[in-house]
Amino acid sequence: MLLPVVMAGGVGSRLWPLSRSFQPKQFIDFPGDEGSLFQRTVRRLSGIPAIAEPLVLCNKEHRFLVTEQLKELGIGEGRVLLEPFGRNTAPAAAMAALVAIQDDPDALLLVLPADHVIENVSQFELAVQEAKMLALLDYLVTFGVVPSAPETGYGYVEVGQKIQATRGHLVSSFVEKPDKATAKTYLKSKNHYWNSGMFMFSARRYLEELKIYAPDILACCTEAFNHMEYENKFLTIQESGFEQCRSDSIDYAVLEHTTRAAMISLDAGWNDLGAWDALWNLQNKDELGNFVRGDVISENVRNSYIQSNSRLLAVAGIEDAIIVETADSVLVCSQKSSQSVKQLVEKLEAENRQEADIPSRVTKPWGSYESLVKREGYQVKHIVVLPGESLSLQLHRRRSEYWTVIAGKGVATCDDQEITLDVNDSISIPLGSKHKLANPFLEPVEIIEVQSGDYLGEDDIERFEDKYGRLK
Repeated sequence: MLLPVVMAGGVGSRLWPLSRSFQPKQFIDFPGDEGSLFQRTVRRLSGIPAIAEPLVLCNKEHRFLVTEQLKELGIGEGRVLLEPFGRNTAPAAAMAALVAIQDDPDALLLVLPADHVIENVSQFELAVQEAKMLALLDYLVTFGVVPSAPETGYGYVEVGQKIQATRGHLVSSFVEKPDKATAKTYLKSKNHYWNSGMFMFSARRYLEELKIYAPDILACCTEAFNHMEYENKFLTIQESGFEQCRSDSIDYAVLEHTTRAAMISLDAGWNDLGAWDALWNLQNKDELGNFVRGDVISENVRNSYIQSNSRLLAVAGIEDAIIVETADSVLVCSQKSSQSVKQLVEKLEAENRQEADIPSRVTKPWGSYESLVKREGYQVKHIVVLPGESLSLQLHRRRSEYWTVIAGKGVATCDDQEITLDVNDSISIPLGSKHKLANPFLEPVEIIEVQSGDYLGEDDIERFEDKYGRLK
């Protein structure tokens, strides 16, 4: 069995304000018509012979984003392994390996980040088949991207001896992100490749190598696996045991130490979309080198990425810039400062700004909500509940709510009262009342919700019933 393991647990803070911890970059539809980066990753697997349904690893907060996007691809809900918190790729791959060998002791794992772009899928498929040959020979294979520039934002793989009867090479060393001068020498050497973060190995062999080089990680993951629960169609890793696991990558934990590390070269238009300048590089630009999306008027602008999502954006007299507007935030930076966006997000987090984590429009298993206005003491939201779905039965300790239906119809519950609401109907939800909104009808129901109180945070929710398993 060749089991694709899709790592979908990252945050992608360098692509803020579009990418946020509640809805990170892998689940966002960036320019293009191919779906989210996660969906593109899964769709890319369809041409690989004898490949199993993917196992997706993600944070528990993103589980419904994953299942919804898998459904859009016609895959059903898939197999989803929930991490209580991120511990990097070495523990994640260990958990996937432990799951895989339950079904097939000889399982091979194809480990893929969910947020990469690969333009030439046929070359990717060929590289996977070549890596499979090496994995069957008990090599732990990394995919090295043929470099096209002296990049300083990537780690590098240095290759050594060619492995007979294959296109692979033994890995000589893994190299940290170099300075510009060193990167130029790597480009000329022809034996240094960008470290893609994609791997293939047998589940059994990876666990054996972990036992030698990172036994503490294996012990923690084994303990977590033994207490893992199958809950509401998700494989759930319990915090107990896993919280003791140190964070480490597959490269650092195993591949830098083992004698069985091998590399297959990949020349397929790969990009990890690590920052806004990388996204600009991928786009079709106008004659002035600009990529423009949304309601934008510009004058004397060159070599810039400009995106508006909710309003008119007027730009004049700049070059080599990144400007991204959302309903609640605007990013302005130079192309060369794209990597610094992560530090901006860290400052937002230090100030407990919700803009660091929560987008203005949030996807939920029942639909979505969008914050329209937020001021001291009140907030206005647009809420959409999809057909057949329902909010949880809940109450709030610090706010009251007022609902008005603007489209469709739904059934509102407030304490002992249950009432069908049609367009223009309203209901008041007093502070401390148990309430929910259900949609048993065929069309989405849309409401305007006005919240008022001394605290309006999303953690002021006490749930009593929930069809999506969110009581814990």
